Amino acid sequence: MTESRRHGKNLEKRNAEALPLDQAVQTIKSFQGTKFDETVEIAVRTGIDPKNTTQSVRGSFSLPHGIGKKVRVVAFCDPAQEKLALEAGAIAAGGEELAKKIEGGWTEFDVALAHPGMMRFVGKLGRVLGPQGKMPSPKSGTVTANIVEAVREFVAGKIEFRNEDTGIIHASMGKKSFPAEHLVANVNAFLDHLTTLRPHNAKGVFIRRVFLKCTMSPSVQIVYESVHHD
Repeated sequence: MTESRRHGKNLEKRNAEALPLDQAVQTIKSFQGTKFDETVEIAVRTGIDPKNTTQSVRGSFSLPHGIGKKVRVVAFCDPAQEKLALEAGAIAAGGEELAKKIEGGWTEFDVALAHPGMMRFVGKLGRVLGPQGKMPSPKSGTVTANIVEAVREFVAGKIEFRNEDTGIIHASMGKKSFPAEHLVANVNAFLDHLTTLRPHNAKGVFIRRVFLKCTMSPSVQIVYESVHHD
């Protein structure tokens, strides 16, 4: 089936109205799929002013059921922790030499973690890692003194997220093959966590609209009240 025909049939299945979370998950799981296990993605339209740096929203979060893929992690740490970081699942660990390798153009990893004592090396990598969203940051939990535990968490599927210039936050919620209840639990947990990150000076409604989609499918709007727990 051609891409356009498949997309058209999926659009026919989509309800134009916002759906309760469990129904939204069932809908995207019912869409005709591709040959690979698509990622389920969430898009949250926030009410922040994205031009105001004091209202930026970013962080990291361990989903209850992970994201369904192994995350490639590198760790900037002192020599005493290198072996432990590698044993915890990092694909590379080190200090100055690792920084030079990345500065030379190697970016075949998903997440970079750094011990605070290594920022003297990592700080020079902003030009390379910044545009890719991989620059370690205390706010996102990727600069931490407990580097070995952080490696374990991110390898297991801890996600990083931050708002885009439009104020929208995108994140992976797992794979289409996940049981529906696992996807529901991941979305619930993520949105509950997101509400705790509301900037103190943000005005009006913080989470305005929420959408779910698979990698190659149309998006489905969620009735936010169906997942919001006050």
